[in-house]
Amino acid sequence: MSAGTELSYLKGTNPYLSAGWDAELGLFVAGGAASPYPVTRLGYMEVGRVTESRTPAVTEGATVAMTYGHRTGYRVDPRIDRVVPVPADVDPLLGIYLAHMGPICANGLLHAAADLYGHTVHDLGDGVRGRRVAVTGAGVVALLTALFARLGGAASVVVLDPTPERRAVAEALGLETLDPDGADPAVVLKTRWRHAAGDRGADVVFQCRGQASALHLALRLLRPQGTVVDLAFYQGGADALRLGEEFHHNGLSVRCAQIGRVPRGLASTWDRDRLSAETVTLLREYGDLVRKHLVSAVVPFDEAATVLREMAAGRRHESQVVLAR
Repeated sequence: MSAGTELSYLKGTNPYLSAGWDAELGLFVAGGAASPYPVTRLGYMEVGRVTESRTPAVTEGATVAMTYGHRTGYRVDPRIDRVVPVPADVDPLLGIYLAHMGPICANGLLHAAADLYGHTVHDLGDGVRGRRVAVTGAGVVALLTALFARLGGAASVVVLDPTPERRAVAEALGLETLDPDGADPAVVLKTRWRHAAGDRGADVVFQCRGQASALHLALRLLRPQGTVVDLAFYQGGADALRLGEEFHHNGLSVRCAQIGRVPRGLASTWDRDRLSAETVTLLREYGDLVRKHLVSAVVPFDEAATVLREMAAGRRHESQVVLAR
């Protein structure tokens, strides 16, 4: 389950429920919902075993990752559907990350690299290697992004989230954390991270929490002329965002790393399959920790509706729920 996206449909906060999406103009427009009620498809993190095949391109018995939504079976057309093989040395359950969620996070690293090197990005570490990195949020996107940054050679990676349970998961993954509700984290990190006189703070911040206050915090953490790479999904607008303060006075930048596109000029070399391959590398390095600490519940498929309702009502808190048939 991708809780942020899926709960937005249950709570009625997803913009697709109230407005149409004009893909040609790239605009939400009045006059009909893009995903009207009833919502018939949720989810984009699936992994399963091929039971029958009529093509040698996908063999029977193979474990594959896809984005076909929550269902107990699916008929695949490999000429249309994207099929990602799960390597034998990767826990099959972690295949949930290969087709979409992992590439979302890898694309954040790619945007940070493109911010420095434009079209000449060689690997995901280009944007973080030797640099001080902050990650706002400690959900699945944030933690996988933080692990990508550590794998890419960041000099420091600090995860900031106000929820103690989420910080505990980050720490179990070997990541340093800060409580943004404690001592001012911008003062803490800017005192620690000095580049030159009047030049302190994070080289890059990955903003992964869908609240305007988190983006405001991300901007405060940056060194002058630094960049926030934003992977968050804001459902309630951005009323708490204050662009007249650090954003203006420090000449900062915000880059939206949305999985629908990689940085301009890199599409021919950094397609979705390459981002999935980078996710395989990440899971080979940290898969055991991810399985132990990030995946917090594996529940029967038939209990999905109950779990969604409990999470939407705040009666249940999970890092990562997996529905198993």
